[in-house]
Amino acid sequence: MTDSPPASEVGCLIAGSWTTGGTTADRVGPWVRQVVTTARQADGSDVEAALRYARRGATAVARMSPAARAAVLERASAEILRRRDTLARLLALELGKPVTDGGGEIDRVADTFAVCAAEARQIGGEVLPVAGWQRGVGNTALTHRAPAGITLAITPFNAPANLLAHKLGASFAAGNTTLVKPPPQAPASSAAVVRVLLDCGMPPEAVQVLHGGGEVGAALSAAPEVAVISFTGSPATGHAVARAAGAKRLVMELGGNAATIVCDDADLTAAARICAATGYSNSGQSCISVQRVYVDRGRYDDFLDLFTDEVRKLRVGDPLDPDTAVGSMVDDAAAERVVRWAEEAAAAGATITTGGDRDGATVTPTVVAAPPADARLIRDEVFGAVVSVTPFDDFDAVIATCNDSRYGLQAGLFTYDVRRIFTAWRELEVGGLVVNGSSNFRLDHLPFGGVKESGFGRESPRWMIDDYTTVKTLILRGIS
Repeated sequence: MTDSPPASEVGCLIAGSWTTGGTTADRVGPWVRQVVTTARQADGSDVEAALRYARRGATAVARMSPAARAAVLERASAEILRRRDTLARLLALELGKPVTDGGGEIDRVADTFAVCAAEARQIGGEVLPVAGWQRGVGNTALTHRAPAGITLAITPFNAPANLLAHKLGASFAAGNTTLVKPPPQAPASSAAVVRVLLDCGMPPEAVQVLHGGGEVGAALSAAPEVAVISFTGSPATGHAVARAAGAKRLVMELGGNAATIVCDDADLTAAARICAATGYSNSGQSCISVQRVYVDRGRYDDFLDLFTDEVRKLRVGDPLDPDTAVGSMVDDAAAERVVRWAEEAAAAGATITTGGDRDGATVTPTVVAAPPADARLIRDEVFGAVVSVTPFDDFDAVIATCNDSRYGLQAGLFTYDVRRIFTAWRELEVGGLVVNGSSNFRLDHLPFGGVKESGFGRESPRWMIDDYTTVKTLILRGIS
């Protein structure tokens, strides 16, 4: 086990100052099994102070030119890469995420900031064709997109750096001030991303950081000053945020139990390798992680053997070791959930072909063959290092099986049949389909989001800026 450094102290950023002391909460690293971060917890007076400052600061941020905001984001994109190793190490200590995965997340942060910068330069408006209707003749009308004002970003533990980059980067690109409520499991990683932006010229009026639990998130969500909330997390917490928020603009990504279909014409070797790599990266703690794989019955046995072999090759261990593919999960309870759900499926007739055990928060990558359709491993979001593999006989029927879920975020499909591709694209009840790849693939400049209980709205700088701005109309009477 790699020795961890002494616990770092992380403050709340309120009204331009990092504030420490007061009530704190410790984060115990799931791999190192000791305190790695101590974070100051915001209270009611902090929330009030942050909102007062945000009201004053919103005007200052809105008055920055798009070019100035873009320049900050471009500098941050370069600077984040210079701090890549340090940030990846923070992710490993706080979350047990292998440094290879953490480094990949930081690379995506750099891309996200760069895309946000580009989108900031594109914000504009329209000259409207008012004279197309008789009452509009002789008038001129224009629109522009104005900042919404104060936004709230509530981020999850599984990708705390990049999802913060999406929410905060797009909000700033649009000219807003942002209140950040980071996950309790990753306070230092989240604060480090904010520090990069501030070091690169983001004005203090543009961002505040308040650590804490659900009560802090609820208080911020309910604040009438907040115009837009972007939330990523569990459906239960998302529903609580929505109830607290009331009549506000919401962008919500609430998880899934993503399916990947492997057809009879698929390259089985590639499909098995890709599903193994993307089913267990970050210990399966991704909303689009491969959870359910459905394989044409004629290729099922061969795929199961190939897939199980690929999973067994994954190196499990110290997340600070660059050769580690699978580190620990976020905590022991999450690891226990994976083992318990796999055991429940096995008791109902499924077969565990590899894995099925844990050491503390570290789960041996687990494959469950042919679980019953009503198993929790099929019906619910496991968010962990386990993948089920099930045979299917008919393509239309497997589409219906995939859709028989309250979730609908993203899906994968391995086939070269164009008819199947377009059928799946039209009929799968998901926000995105990846062909000849698994469900677990995302490009940060493309729209991303789900349907049903997977949420609503689309995350990606261009689409988020639409949510983070308000269309304002100017009518010039008698000018044509």
